[in-house]
Amino acid sequence: MNLAKSNSHAGGAPALDMSQITSKLSTLGLSHPPTFPGVLLHTEYNPVDIYRAYIIEQIHKTTDVEPAIINNALAWTQDLKHGDLVLPVPALRLKGKKPDELAIEIAENFECPIIEKPTVDKTFVRFFFKPGPLATLTLKYTLQHKAQYGFNPRLGLEDPSKPGSKRKRLVVEYSSPNIAKEFHTGHLRSTIIGGFLTKLYAAAGWETISMNYLGDWGKQYGVLSQGFEKYGSEEELERDPIKHLNEVYVKINQDHAAEQKDAKKLFEKKDELEKLKKPPPPKKPAKGKVAEAPPPHQWSDEQESELQDVCAQLEKVRAELVAKPSIDEKARQFFKRMVDGDKEALKYWQKFRDLSIEAYKLMYARLNIAFDDYNGESTVKESDMDKMAEILEKKGLSEPSEGAVMVDLKKHGAPKLGITLVKKTDGTSLYLTRDLAANYERYEKYQFDRMIYVIASQQDVHVAQFFKVLELMGSPYEEVVKNCEHITFGMVKDPKGQTMSTRKGTVVSLADSLDSAKEFMHGVMKGNAEKYEQVENPEETADTLAISAIMVQDYSGKMINGYNFDMERMTSFEGDTGPYLQYSHARVCSMERKAGVPRSELENADFTLIVGVKEGVELVRCLAQWPDVFLNAYKTREPITVLTYLFKMTHLLSSCYDAKDVGNKNAKTMSVMYADSAEKKAALMGLYNASRQVLANGMRLLGLKPVERM
Repeated sequence: MNLAKSNSHAGGAPALDMSQITSKLSTLGLSHPPTFPGVLLHTEYNPVDIYRAYIIEQIHKTTDVEPAIINNALAWTQDLKHGDLVLPVPALRLKGKKPDELAIEIAENFECPIIEKPTVDKTFVRFFFKPGPLATLTLKYTLQHKAQYGFNPRLGLEDPSKPGSKRKRLVVEYSSPNIAKEFHTGHLRSTIIGGFLTKLYAAAGWETISMNYLGDWGKQYGVLSQGFEKYGSEEELERDPIKHLNEVYVKINQDHAAEQKDAKKLFEKKDELEKLKKPPPPKKPAKGKVAEAPPPHQWSDEQESELQDVCAQLEKVRAELVAKPSIDEKARQFFKRMVDGDKEALKYWQKFRDLSIEAYKLMYARLNIAFDDYNGESTVKESDMDKMAEILEKKGLSEPSEGAVMVDLKKHGAPKLGITLVKKTDGTSLYLTRDLAANYERYEKYQFDRMIYVIASQQDVHVAQFFKVLELMGSPYEEVVKNCEHITFGMVKDPKGQTMSTRKGTVVSLADSLDSAKEFMHGVMKGNAEKYEQVENPEETADTLAISAIMVQDYSGKMINGYNFDMERMTSFEGDTGPYLQYSHARVCSMERKAGVPRSELENADFTLIVGVKEGVELVRCLAQWPDVFLNAYKTREPITVLTYLFKMTHLLSSCYDAKDVGNKNAKTMSVMYADSAEKKAALMGLYNASRQVLANGMRLLGLKPVERM
């Protein structure tokens, strides 16, 4: 697996040669780490699992509690000052003994040459790993596993306890922009979250398939074609297709808004009067409070007459727009021709689609994203949609409604999901029917074990309706949707916190944002002429820094939270930002070049030489946690899980550079350049190389490309 090169079809990390680890443990009086039925530890990938194995063995001897229960109870701490691992004794569920007394008994009976005597904090037993053995084990794991350290390819197997079992298959649908629309900062979230999830599952051994389900079908392409005929330029289309089509789309929508102005006013007036006629029910009172009596309902004959007059005017205006025909009516007719396969209607659409995909591919390459499957709404077969509509009708799920076809989910056990349309009055299919057909087409093609839809929170109701209908359709659709999942996320807003709209022309272009950030980063790099001259491709490096800045800001909170696109904050080298991570990586690369310690010396170094300073011990303990952090990220699927760890680790790394000798405050005791022996130099460089490796592994998992010079 090469996370930097691809985000799919990862083969997984090779297992560590455990003979070296076993040999080291034997010098400490320990045999091969014990194994237990029902307990899945991966000692070949995770050094902390070695410690878990010995802790479980010791606690089992004292308490006779099942190893699986002990394993589930053991937790890693949020802060290393509270131990490397902690056991909350009540979680052992052992009756007959007070938890605080049992905690003392466990600590007193515990003996392991690689773990300090446990400390007891009320009902918690805290385990601190001895620095020397931990440094040796952790740094050997990191230096041998290299780009695979921390990842666990067993997790994606049908049976993780059997290395030879089949790998599970995952399809991730993400990004999914509408063709002919500029790729803006709002598209960024789905794209990089989907890329992260694909990389995450690939690192866990799943076979992953990245799918881009393009919005390439619908009435809007009738609108766009009219816009291009009125405002378009073939020359501008060839030069910058997305930007030009976006400009055209904004202009034709302005014309459409002007054309619909009278109808919109009448509709708003009609809506206002209807609410007066049938006011919404009063809100339920707070618990313990009496409901207030609703105000007397007043609706006069004059108001009724006004409502009838407004409705008549609205119908007349709408009829005039259809007869004109309006932009909206032309678009509807145009799309009907597209559905019917009219070659002239499809000519512009095909050109817009092809040019858009080529432009998007360039943007995806900048973001370190690659797709296995460029799919789209247009590729869903009409026959499969007809089949979906037929099943809905046969199952009694769909029903006619004013010339259209709908599914009333309130009648089928989902009152909160309301009504969803299946077909319009003109017979053309809607998103729901298309999504139903697309879902099963994917299952037929890929036979996936799981499928993830990465779709913004604005579409939460639609996705819930879509999944519910599949469930109601029965076998085989019911079984397939059980393996489908919607991962939602908050919206990106403009710097002032306003929602962006393509139609209104208020989107922030991602390409323009990246170019602006790239220019800023390039300027910062030029500030140090000596270093700048050593950068092989400064333009490319500046672009990588810009992308890191933007992506890290996106990752700096839980996915469900939205954020404002703040260029000034994200490009800062101060605080926890993308440029800071890149600087931390480049700094160690520079140190490695200057130190010139051969790789063989790093792998065979005496790492006990670096544990006499607390900064070095804390960094080693943090590096040992990386496989557990990855496992936690695999459970949470939150990029912030990885990002928080990387910032914590880089802060500990930075503290090592300035660590002072206790006896000589002027001596930088963790400095490679001032090491007092070749052995100490090799050990320190091994620590920093391992830190750089973990940082690089985490950055690539997030979709960032680590730079070596900047």
